[in-house]
Amino acid sequence: MIAFNSLIILIAAYFLIFLQSAMNGVLGVQLDLLPALMVYAGLTAGPFTIAALALCGGLWFDSLSANPLGITILPLLVIGLLIQIRRDLILRDQSFAQFVIGTAASAAAPIVILVFLLTAGKTPLIGWGTVWQILVMALVGGAATPAFFWLFGRMAQTFDYREVVTSSFRNDREIRRGRN
Repeated sequence: MIAFNSLIILIAAYFLIFLQSAMNGVLGVQLDLLPALMVYAGLTAGPFTIAALALCGGLWFDSLSANPLGITILPLLVIGLLIQIRRDLILRDQSFAQFVIGTAASAAAPIVILVFLLTAGKTPLIGWGTVWQILVMALVGGAATPAFFWLFGRMAQTFDYREVVTSSFRNDREIRRGRN
């Protein structure tokens, strides 16, 4: 199931990036749902899946955007690995925790990419519109994170087998107490 989960995450990233580039945006903002998907991968998958998602998703996203090729890889990788390292402390089954972490990751990724662009000598357009775009991307990414958990949970229920819980206790067993 681990390989299947990794494959499903990469296929979802491919289709998400395609849909993001085909859409005109929401409220004047071109959405980026990769950080929300990286939160899901960081909380449920291993380091290999996180690295594969960061590499493939970053290259796919950069090839369809105006970003220099490869600039999105490092922020996604850092987000995924930080979440994966601390996933024992995170309440990953709670929708509110998923929303908060998804919002933080969706806000941090474009800010770090913007810092990378500025340090590379590029001149992106920065203004009040940038604040609006980051705010909308953070809120949409935060709302998408619990949706990813729900969607992938339903897929796991559909395609994965359930473990059989065995117990040595039987309801019809009689327990004798006292001296025999």
